[in-house]
Amino acid sequence: MQDVSPAFFLVDKPVGPTSFRMVQLVRRALKIKKVGHAGTLDPFASGLLVICVGRAATKQISVLMESEKEYMATLKLGVETDSQDLTGEVVSRHEVVGLSWQGIETCLNGFVGEQLQQPPAFSALKYKGKPLYYYARKGIKIEKEPRPVFIREIEGLSWQDDLVRIRVVCSKGTYIRTLACDIGKVLGCGAHLVELRRIRSGGFSVDGAIPGESLDQDHEIAREMLLKNMLPADSGIADL
Repeated sequence: MQDVSPAFFLVDKPVGPTSFRMVQLVRRALKIKKVGHAGTLDPFASGLLVICVGRAATKQISVLMESEKEYMATLKLGVETDSQDLTGEVVSRHEVVGLSWQGIETCLNGFVGEQLQQPPAFSALKYKGKPLYYYARKGIKIEKEPRPVFIREIEGLSWQDDLVRIRVVCSKGTYIRTLACDIGKVLGCGAHLVELRRIRSGGFSVDGAIPGESLDQDHEIAREMLLKNMLPADSGIADL
């Protein structure tokens, strides 16, 4: 069996499984314990997951985490949820009236640049050693200090009925579901995130990434596919 050198693998995570599940499938196929990923995607989200295999690759996770990200997202107007996405409980409903495409674009343009963003209650940020979602699920409200984020680009792609599709290029630590909620507030009707897809992380693109579904099959087939698509990590991220 071929030994696996330290490498990066670009996986297109489907909607449904967790990011950790993708790591498990890679670990199983390659029979390597030292496997990690750079930037978690929620189960309802899809898109690029950079999986790092071997010490030389996992040591660079922190560098990858610092990189700019690009997303495609769909917002549902008129409904707010406690989690700011489609997995949460509805907390308010509003009529969606008086909107125009020009008004939506003006609203989006107002989010370009540096700003403070309130981390969502349902997040993995820690408070007294436990993630915020631990407290949120128990009905305990913990608010973390707003954090600076930077949105370099935000583009409205389409608007149909109560759904608005956008593209966002942003800094690390930006919560797109919080952005969706904030956009809804500015529009005056509320909103939550119903679709999210990461298409780029730093210099890595989802184009040509390994379909995540293909890893959940015969171990040897998955291994062969991974080996054909490995990006050697020994030379460093900059060279890739």
